[in-house]
Amino acid sequence: MDSLSGLTGLFASAFISATIAPGGSEVVLAYLVSQGQHPLGQLLLVATLGNSLGAMTTWGLGVLAAKKFPVADLLPKNRQKALNLVRQYGLWTLLFSWLPVLGDALCFAGGWLRLAFWPACLLIMLGKLARYAAVAWFFT
Repeated sequence: MDSLSGLTGLFASAFISATIAPGGSEVVLAYLVSQGQHPLGQLLLVATLGNSLGAMTTWGLGVLAAKKFPVADLLPKNRQKALNLVRQYGLWTLLFSWLPVLGDALCFAGGWLRLAFWPACLLIMLGKLARYAAVAWFFT
């Protein structure tokens, strides 16, 4: 795998993992870290950027959905876990956007509830970076 295709694949995998399809980016990152062909910082930057942009896409979909559907009408009360978490803890919940399944719901809820864009983006990126740093550390 050449240098550019490895980074492009990592970015694409990270972006898709945060939007429409589950998992995969951690495996790609682990492989690239174990190959030692890229600086670790570069790999972390590409993975974090891709995954964060994917999460912010989900956040944006939440903003769009909120314009058309009131929260109370979309889901029964017992199905509003992510919305309730974001209502209760606010922006800080977005640090957990890296969690499987729940993380996507938190991003969507953050957009739906119209949390501030730049702080949301920063907290999402920090959570994603921490997860990727842990994966990279494990495979170095």
